[in-house]
Amino acid sequence: MGFTLGAKARAAGFRLLALPSVGSTNSEAMRLAREGDAGRLWVATTHQTAGHGRRGRAWSTEPGNLAASLLLLVPRGVNAANLGFVAGLALHDALGACAPALRLNVGLDGATDGKKNRLTLKWPNDALIDGGKVSGILLEASNVGDGFMAVVIGIGVNVVQTPPDLPYAATSLVDLGVDGICAEDVFVRLADAWVDQENLWAGGRGFASVRDAWLKRASGLGAPVAVKLGEEIIRGTFDSIDDEGRLLVRTASGAMRAVTAGEVHFSAAATVRI
Repeated sequence: MGFTLGAKARAAGFRLLALPSVGSTNSEAMRLAREGDAGRLWVATTHQTAGHGRRGRAWSTEPGNLAASLLLLVPRGVNAANLGFVAGLALHDALGACAPALRLNVGLDGATDGKKNRLTLKWPNDALIDGGKVSGILLEASNVGDGFMAVVIGIGVNVVQTPPDLPYAATSLVDLGVDGICAEDVFVRLADAWVDQENLWAGGRGFASVRDAWLKRASGLGAPVAVKLGEEIIRGTFDSIDDEGRLLVRTASGAMRAVTAGEVHFSAAATVRI
């Protein structure tokens, strides 16, 4: 089975570049943007050899896992960082559609029927299942002239295997018992789910709705959190995210700290030394 776009993604004008192997889907998408690509292009592979995560950390995609990057051209005045939350919602919907068992406790509207969420979104850019990271999102942006930015939204999903020697808990769909799943299955659902969430975002005008939907799926909301910012560690409670997507931490003194980026630990991990 090869990569394809679903009917919804095709109708919305998206295109697909499927590659058997590539160094980095993000780098390939950005290269195409600098060469004049008009955007609304997905770049997808099951084998990425030179990918990277936040803060330039190396990230390889094990054969059979999914690496996909979406190239968009957006006006420079748009808060492109908010697209990470749009991607998180699309990813949540796609994973739930691929693995119905994960939706027993989590409806696509965020309802949990009183039970603990299995599938959650960790600020700012991870998807967790039973607390293990199954997917990550990386945004990159570059000015391309004529008042536009090229924004590349990279999404990696552990489909058939978990990368070895990671410094955090991780899992894959196959490890969780999802039978008969492949990267192409996840991708076609992801591309279609993106259309719905991009429409909700409405060029940034609908971020309040995106924010509310994201918070319903959030990992650690209301729980202890610790954020490492260089030499400083902020400890408190994960209160919310603001209208710019920043993490809001309520400290023991009652003060609210807005965090743009940092190394984040939730719940039990927030109470130990980091």
